[in-house]
Amino acid sequence: MPEATSPFDLIVIGGGSGGVRAARIAAGHGARVALVEQHRLGGTCVIRGCVPKKLMVYASRFAQEFEEAQGFGWTVGEPHFDWPTLKMRRDAEVARLEQSYRQGLVSAGVAIHQGRASFVDHRTVALPDGRKFQGDHILIATGAHPVSGSDLTGHELAIDSDGFFELETLPRRVVVHGAGYIAVELACLLKLLGAQVDVVVRGESILRGFDADVRQHLGNALADLGLKFHYGRNLAALYQSSAALRVELDDGNSLHADCVLRALGRQPNTRGLALERLLPLGLQLDAKGAIAVDAYSQTGVSGIYAVGDVTNRVNLTPMAIREGHAFADSVFGGTPRSVDHGLVPTAVFTTPEAGVVGLTEAQALEQYPHLDVYRSVFRPMKSSLSASREKCCSSCSLIVIPTAYWAFMAWGRTRVNWRSSWE
Repeated sequence: MPEATSPFDLIVIGGGSGGVRAARIAAGHGARVALVEQHRLGGTCVIRGCVPKKLMVYASRFAQEFEEAQGFGWTVGEPHFDWPTLKMRRDAEVARLEQSYRQGLVSAGVAIHQGRASFVDHRTVALPDGRKFQGDHILIATGAHPVSGSDLTGHELAIDSDGFFELETLPRRVVVHGAGYIAVELACLLKLLGAQVDVVVRGESILRGFDADVRQHLGNALADLGLKFHYGRNLAALYQSSAALRVELDDGNSLHADCVLRALGRQPNTRGLALERLLPLGLQLDAKGAIAVDAYSQTGVSGIYAVGDVTNRVNLTPMAIREGHAFADSVFGGTPRSVDHGLVPTAVFTTPEAGVVGLTEAQALEQYPHLDVYRSVFRPMKSSLSASREKCCSSCSLIVIPTAYWAFMAWGRTRVNWRSSWE
């Protein structure tokens, strides 16, 4: 077994957005940094999440744009969509971004190592090929993975959100199981690209945890788009039936599909890290396997930190980046920084989009029983000359708009400031 290398100041486990930012900033502060990544640099967001998904969302909206253009005087020929072309160009852009991440790390002086790291002790990690690395500080930034569920007969016939990005062709009929933001985003873009989509929802509405107005308005808008929702239902079993899949529901009815996509949430990537060796030293994991940390991303073990989705705080890429940056400044930059996880804007990239910031109406009324709530529903100007029935809905603590995310964020800051001074 090879001996451990001379100590690094920092070993980062995970090359996603949070880990890469932490490594670069720490190296910029003069630290000797090693980063270990099992798969590809960029993590979920760049490789199999935000970036490729948003590129496909853009692609899906052209069908509506072509149709609406006629109301503005344009004559558009018969459009044709080619999934393999989109996949090829999307994958090329992801590869370009991955290379950009790699070059940024190399330029900063970070040593990159490929492999799955596991803890030998609180200062040493090992790779499957026998290499060992020692670090005065170790940052766990391994992110999270999709929960596909194995409690279903035929579960192996379904794909999760990672598998979605591997599809070589557009499925003609899709059953989406789930109602979170990943499920509704992928269901929506598949529908706009030409698939027939059924969405099986265990509850009575989509987007559990979001404001009630957002859930109702967006659910109605997606139904108008052509998505067929099966509320209060669950999957009972999946069977291969000739060239198609038969999807049995728990009410005895069945659906037929070419693809079943299960989007049932995400779980922290902590398995395989040998964290059990750190538990006697004070490391704590919750029921989902998330690593407990304090305001400065410090775990219960001195020198061991964690940022991003593996901590299950606010699971958004910008938050992982901010946590990684704050960690590096705190530990290596001489400037202690904590991260405020309140009032974080969140966007759902369906068509129309949904954006929220701050408390839901129910949460606000719990804290401020005499709070006034304002709500407005209106038709956007763009729809006035087209056949679109799209409407916008907004209230004091949330907004649903079919415009740019940054426009929403500017609105959100204004409203939050107004509400805070009013209270």
